[in-house]
Amino acid sequence: MSIPTLETARLILRAPAPRDYPGFEATFTSYRARFMGGPLSEYESWMLYAAEIGHWKIHGFGMWVIADRTSGESCGMAGGWFPKGWPEREIAWMIWPGAEGRGIALEATHAARAWLYDRMGWDTAVTYLDPKNIRSVQLAERLGARPDPDAPTVDSHDIVYRHPGPAALRGSQLADGIAMENSTAKALFGTGGRID
Repeated sequence: MSIPTLETARLILRAPAPRDYPGFEATFTSYRARFMGGPLSEYESWMLYAAEIGHWKIHGFGMWVIADRTSGESCGMAGGWFPKGWPEREIAWMIWPGAEGRGIALEATHAARAWLYDRMGWDTAVTYLDPKNIRSVQLAERLGARPDPDAPTVDSHDIVYRHPGPAALRGSQLADGIAMENSTAKALFGTGGRID
């Protein structure tokens, strides 16, 4: 299967490649992975990256690498995730060490969610979060997701955030707000400014 490429104002979402693995490994073998089942060993990290690539073949969707449109440098991943044992299809994201604070996750995840809704026909999606992962909780809420206490969890430690469906997003104030926030991030991107 050919993995599509998505483009936003500042980013390119593309297929994972071997050159992107160092950022993935740096994330999952460090303390940063504490909210995502880590830290992992180097072997476990490598196996998980291989699963990210294979997920596209199995499901026809997966996680894109988020790359800077100007430099081409990878800075994280965002997209759909539905491994065996997951109760529902998830919209997930991760940002490499040193790349956070520039609105990258919001811009990339908003684009990935739109593709999953429009091209894959999803009418709902969730994000499973550790409640102590404050930055990701804030991002989920900026994306319009809200806690769904009735949804099954992956484990007893996560909270399920339910994303608004495609009809609720189409032409909504939320979608306009995300577009405005992305425009602000674009204006600040080269200045080293932070928006979160």
